[in-house]
Amino acid sequence: MTNVLKTPHFTVEEEAETVATQEPADHAAATKMLMLGLGALSKRSLVALADLFCLLTVASVFWLFISTPDPNVMRLIQLGGYCLFVLAANWIVRRKP
Repeated sequence: MTNVLKTPHFTVEEEAETVATQEPADHAAATKMLMLGLGALSKRSLVALADLFCLLTVASVFWLFISTPDPNVMRLIQLGGYCLFVLAANWIVRRKP
C-alpha cells in the first residue's frame, strides 16, 4: 500500500500560458450579439407572463366551478359573473396596443 503512495499514476505537464487577445471589433460584435439575444429573451418572457396570467385566471374559474359543492341559481350567477370578469381581464391583457 505504501508503494502506491510513492509512485503516482499521473504526471503534471507545464503548459505555456496563452493570453487570448480580442480585437475591439470582435468585442463589439460579441456585445451586440449578446444584447440581441437578451432582447429576444426578454420579449419571450413577457409573452410567457401574459400566457401565464391567462392560464391562472382560467384555472381559477375552473377550480371555483369544480369546488362548488351544492350549486344553486345564485352561486351559478355569481360564478358566471366571475367568468365574464376573467374573460374581460384576459381580453384587456391579450389585446394588441
